[in-house]
Amino acid sequence: MMSVGPRIFREVMGRLAGGVTVVTALDGDRRARGFTATAVCSVSLDPPLVLVCVGREAHTPSAIRHSGRYALNFLCSDDAATSDRFATEGSKFDGIEWHTAPAGSPLLPGILAWVECEVEQDVEAGDHTVFIGRVTAAAIGRTDRDPLVHFGGRYHTVAAMDP
Repeated sequence: MMSVGPRIFREVMGRLAGGVTVVTALDGDRRARGFTATAVCSVSLDPPLVLVCVGREAHTPSAIRHSGRYALNFLCSDDAATSDRFATEGSKFDGIEWHTAPAGSPLLPGILAWVECEVEQDVEAGDHTVFIGRVTAAAIGRTDRDPLVHFGGRYHTVAAMDP
């Protein structure tokens, strides 16, 4: 049986384009926590469920467990700097005027759309935790921008194709 190492796995999976989101939650001290993610997907329409994969070393998994909820902030094509900011360590929310979703999850300004979720289940999987959340609130934000997409280790945007 052939073994696939982390380097080749990352390169191969980098060929799967993914929308860029910032996952946010409040920790036990009610501080906003967040990180950039592309491992996000819809699971079910009825009930509405989404999942996100979170690296166990990040601060956000404990915040999600503590609050029992999280928000997905879908980034616009001109939000690469925001994505980079939330992909690094440090005080990510410094200087950002964020607001809250109905149940209190942090929301970033100027995003394409957002969903707020209540954790239904979390599953340990390798070096990540998979959080499955029931969508309790959602809204479309900007309609004048395209989504930010990650592919091949770089940011891209998408354009509609004529039929």
